[in-house]
Amino acid sequence: MKATGIVRRIDDLGRVVIPKEIRRTMRIRESDPLEIYTNNEGEVIFKKYSAISEIYENAAQVADIIAKLSGCPVVVFDRDHVVAVAGAQKKEYMERRVSVQMEDLMTNRKQFFAKTKDDVFNSIEGINKNSLAALPIISAGDIAGAVTFLATEENQVTNDLQMALITAAAQFLGKQIEG
Repeated sequence: MKATGIVRRIDDLGRVVIPKEIRRTMRIRESDPLEIYTNNEGEVIFKKYSAISEIYENAAQVADIIAKLSGCPVVVFDRDHVVAVAGAQKKEYMERRVSVQMEDLMTNRKQFFAKTKDDVFNSIEGINKNSLAALPIISAGDIAGAVTFLATEENQVTNDLQMALITAAAQFLGKQIEG
């Protein structure tokens, strides 16, 4: 654990303010859920909660199935990172952060479908690979993450089957989170 040199006091309601610098670095936004843990050394640990990570096995299976059906690599994100990958090298993608474009897509509940070869949408930070389609995963009215198809040499424009598959995947994962 890194020491930040920042000390905060607990107020009379038991609240503590997480410094802005830490919230920015860790991409903690207002109303983000946090898990609270304690350990044997008496430390209290805050961890960002990821509903998608809770259903990792389902997300990985959905990604695998739609990658095979669509002929495109599939990436599933929580609000911040890649959670599951199918049809591409997992080592290259796992745990990478979402791009600013993907963060904007999720925040604004938008969809992206490449209509022409010139439509550019990069969903993964640090990887120069365009997305063919991207949809947010919405559960109980909250954004939980997103699903994206990555463009390939053969697939540069989204077809009807791919649109249907990614829509079904995003809706299915949203329902899985709801339980």
